[in-house]
Amino acid sequence: MSYATQSQTNITVGWSLLARVMLSTLTTVPCCVFLFINGVMLFTLRSKTVFRETSRYILLFNLLLAETIQMVLGQLLYLLAASTIRLTYPVCGVLILFSSLTTSVSPLTLVVMSLERYVAVCYPLRHSAIITIRNTAVAIIVVWTFSSLNILTSVLLLLEFTFEDLESLQMKDFCAMNNMFLDPMSEQYDKAYTCFLFVSAGTVVTSSYIGVMIAARSASTDKASAQKARNTLLLHLVQLGLSLVSTMHNSMLIALSRIVTRIVFVRSQTVFYVCIIIFPRCLSSLIYGIKDHTIRPVLMYHLCCRLKLSVVSAKVSC
Repeated sequence: MSYATQSQTNITVGWSLLARVMLSTLTTVPCCVFLFINGVMLFTLRSKTVFRETSRYILLFNLLLAETIQMVLGQLLYLLAASTIRLTYPVCGVLILFSSLTTSVSPLTLVVMSLERYVAVCYPLRHSAIITIRNTAVAIIVVWTFSSLNILTSVLLLLEFTFEDLESLQMKDFCAMNNMFLDPMSEQYDKAYTCFLFVSAGTVVTSSYIGVMIAARSASTDKASAQKARNTLLLHLVQLGLSLVSTMHNSMLIALSRIVTRIVFVRSQTVFYVCIIIFPRCLSSLIYGIKDHTIRPVLMYHLCCRLKLSVVSAKVSC
């Protein structure tokens, strides 16, 4: 189900060295920038007690961690494909499984974050009793456990394949999720799980949004809090939508390859990879870093290499 690993499809051996270097640079530079931002954001969320002891910041840290791992693995597989390096099935399988694990964690974490906002608006008096640090930790463990069960199922289906039928364990194609579907059952399971995951997540997030909208009309509800929660849930819907689009990345490329020339396809592939695979993985850091008044000053402090904010403001004004 890993959409981060489908970014390297159809990279051919016939490319010149210069073309491969240019494409690798075009994807690696923005990836490194986004990884730096995500890394600073992760450090920020562990730098203050208020972040370590607030449920929504703990959940945000879990989401960013999963997305950062996805970005690293996706770029690694892209560079391996661009360098025409083919892995063995066991090595590729490990990379794909780790990527698939974190890919599943992201939408499930968005579900928990949406429920947290729903409880904050609809049950404000019980929020502190329901959304505790302990319950948040349990929710995160459940998310990773559920995702791990999906990985375990995929491994069991993969083991059903008779590897003796292969000439060797060396892959003939590049390491990607599609190339690891050695058995039709594995592909069918992956599609079914992806559909179930996103339909369920979309239903929960949408229901939370509707519940917050209904609660906002109540006279006893804090209008400002409800408005912030509604905007946050809209953000979660956008994030979920981008994740869903990412799962269709490979299908979009296949359809595009049938209607455009090879040069246009290669260029479009790079743009698609950066916009659909890399950029959404950094969206959480950018949005939360800008809109959250508690995170923003601390994040800016670390992004500016611990320079005082007054010095930074003076330089900007100049």
